Formats: sequence, C-alpha cells, structure tokens
Amino acid sequence: MTGCSSIFADIPSRLPAELCQTLHASPTARIERIVSRGHASDPDAWYDQTEDEWVIVLQGRARLAFADRAVLEMRAGDYLLIPAHCRHRVDWTDPDTETVWLAIHLESKSTSV
Repeated sequence: MTGCSSIFADIPSRLPAELCQTLHASPTARIERIVSRGHASDPDAWYDQTEDEWVIVLQGRARLAFADRAVLEMRAGDYLLIPAHCRHRVDWTDPDTETVWLAIHLESKSTSV
C-alpha cells in the first residue's frame, strides 16, 4: 500500500490542452482525472467509446452535448453514466477556473465475452 494523493494536487497553472491522467487501470476499468479550463471538443468531434463511462464533476462547471438529445449542464457534485456508444462531446468548460472531473471507464456488458 502506498500513501494517499489529492485529486486537486499538481494542477498546472497553465493548461494549453485539457489534462487527462490515468490514476488506475485494470483489464476491466480505467480511472482518470481530467482537468479542463475553457476547453471543449471540436464542434464536429464526438466520443463514441466502447466502454461505459461514469463521470462526476468535482470542481467547476461544464456542459456535455449528446448526439441524440439536449445539452446537459454539470456543476460540482453532478454525475452521470454515459453508456457505451452514446455519442457525446464536451460542449463547454468554465474558462475562469479549473473543472476537475473523475471519469471511470468500465467494460460494457454488451462488449464483454
């Protein structure tokens, strides 16, 4: 066992690109810390992942857009499960403060053997 770490530690003062760090990975799950400050997906780019993704905003604010439904506003404490192959994108993140996400990617039951 190692010492603990803070999800809010070591955030760079400048973020020219969104920061995505794998905190843990196994054959069936991956846990990531994502830090955004005014970042968004390209307007025509959509995530279409083979895994389910459970995501929570720990700090800041963001908007997620979905190909088949409306835009979803998220604030600190808000979370959701994005099923595998649910096309989505980051529409907006707060440009004035860091938005810190915790994302857990889980092997989808529909893609497991």
